[in-house]
Parts: sequence; C-alpha cells; structure tokens
Amino acid sequence: MKDLSIKKLYYSISEVSKLTNVEQYILRYWETEFEQLKPQKNRAGNRIYTNKDIDLILKIKTLLRDKKYTVEGAKKILSSGDFDSQIHLKESSNSDKEVEKNNEVRKNNFSEELRRDLSEIKKILEELYNKL
Repeated sequence: MKDLSIKKLYYSISEVSKLTNVEQYILRYWETEFEQLKPQKNRAGNRIYTNKDIDLILKIKTLLRDKKYTVEGAKKILSSGDFDSQIHLKESSNSDKEVEKNNEVRKNNFSEELRRDLSEIKKILEELYNKL
C-alpha cells in the first residue's frame, strides 16, 4: 500500500477517496455539480487530482456534510469565493438561534417557577384569611 502522507503532484481517484473519506462515486457526482471541480485526465483517461482539487473536495465535504448546506447553497458559497466568512456566518447564525432557544427555555422555566411560587403564596394567604 502506498504511503498517502507523502505529498504528490497528482493523486488517483482511489487515493483521493481514501484521503478525504468520500466515496469515488460521490467524487464523480460532485464533478457534475461543482464547476470548480474538474480534475484532469491522464493519457489512459483516468482522473488525476491535484492538491488544489483535494482542498476543494474537503471544502465541499464540509459544506454538505458538516454544515448541512444543500448542493445549491454550497455552489453559491464556492462561486462567491468567500468560503471562510460564509462558514463563520452560518456558525454564528446557528449559535444565535441556539442562544435564542435557550433564552426561551429559561423564560418558560422562570414562568413555571413563578406560577408555583404565586400558587403557594395564594394558599398561605387563604389559610391566613380563614384563620381570621
């Protein structure tokens, strides 16, 4: 087996599949969807990927699998050329939503506690009133 830790000029599709942990048929599909991903072919007609191609594959993988973008959304981000800032925007947007959700849960919990406390105070006041 070849040592894939050594940098090479070109990689076969099977090597790229192992390096990126993306199946070969998915790499072929991504070539049809993402215009930026166009590996060259050698004389035998086999795909040969460069380090730049591998970087692009890893970005596509991040967008689709980790960040849960659609293919169309990933295409827009890659065509804008602003991958890093778009990823951070999505992350901050998601964290804002999480903070909002957590705040809503806290409000609901506080409301429930307040209702219980008020109900307890009401019972105490009723007991005092009945004793008078």
